[in-house]
Amino acid sequence: MALTYLHTMVRVKNLEASMAFFKLLGLKETHRTDHEGGRFTLVFMAAPGQEETPVELTYNWDGDDELPSDSRHFGHLAYRVDNIYEACQHFMDNGVTINRPPHDGRMAFVRSPDNISIELLQAGDALAPAEPWASMKTTGHW
Repeated sequence: MALTYLHTMVRVKNLEASMAFFKLLGLKETHRTDHEGGRFTLVFMAAPGQEETPVELTYNWDGDDELPSDSRHFGHLAYRVDNIYEACQHFMDNGVTINRPPHDGRMAFVRSPDNISIELLQAGDALAPAEPWASMKTTGHW
């Protein structure tokens, strides 16, 4: 059986806030469709050069009361970054809480406005432990 990965879909409450978050991650909008009859919008966002593996943001125009405030049932999306410390600093500089700081120079977690966990993994070997990350407290869920 041949199998090809297509995308991961996540439901979002605020399309603009969610898109802004994923843009901070470095993703760009690759495709958008508005479904008038079903009253929803699909926005596909992917890392440059990786358009074949997007995240699909699904926004229901009339709200989405069934979307839980804590999406722990989902798990997480994972992205490899060139420098875990620079990536985390970029998120912090833009008001995003680092839920699981990169204490070990290898792994961190942040959350989107819709509580979607995003794992950031250091490319290659872990970086040497460094402050403020090594002593930063873990907060919330990740």
